[in-house]
Amino acid sequence: MTARPAGTKIPESVLVVIHTPDLRVLLLERADHPGFWQSVTGSKDAADEPLTLTCAREVLEETGIDVTRHELTDWAVTHRYEIFPHWRHRYPEGVTHNTEHVFGLRVPAPVAVTLSPREHLQSVWLPWEEAAGRCFSWSNVQAIQDLARRYPVSR
Repeated sequence: MTARPAGTKIPESVLVVIHTPDLRVLLLERADHPGFWQSVTGSKDAADEPLTLTCAREVLEETGIDVTRHELTDWAVTHRYEIFPHWRHRYPEGVTHNTEHVFGLRVPAPVAVTLSPREHLQSVWLPWEEAAGRCFSWSNVQAIQDLARRYPVSR
């Protein structure tokens, strides 16, 4: 196996849908693409990094939320998708696809977040239907729709 060039990303990541019991979802607006909204995402730092550690690191870096104080669940859902061409420069040469693992992080109520300004411009808590409609990534939309199937809420 060849070494990954310094400064490039591993094409294996997590998507963490942060939500409340009544299915309000936290979304973040990307700093590098204003208008692109998403849940917390991030790549492994090392090939052998446990996915739960990737989740904990990324959630803390992007929101300031400590996952150990809340309920982190591996949804056992994996997506493999083509990396958008404008983001491929972040990966080793020739890498065109990423494998994404979906997790949920249940918090008791919307919590204040501390954004990483180099990554995100703003955050918002939205009902799941509205959150799914705002996401740019099909896998994020699907994960939020799956949230409603996993945790039905009486209206």
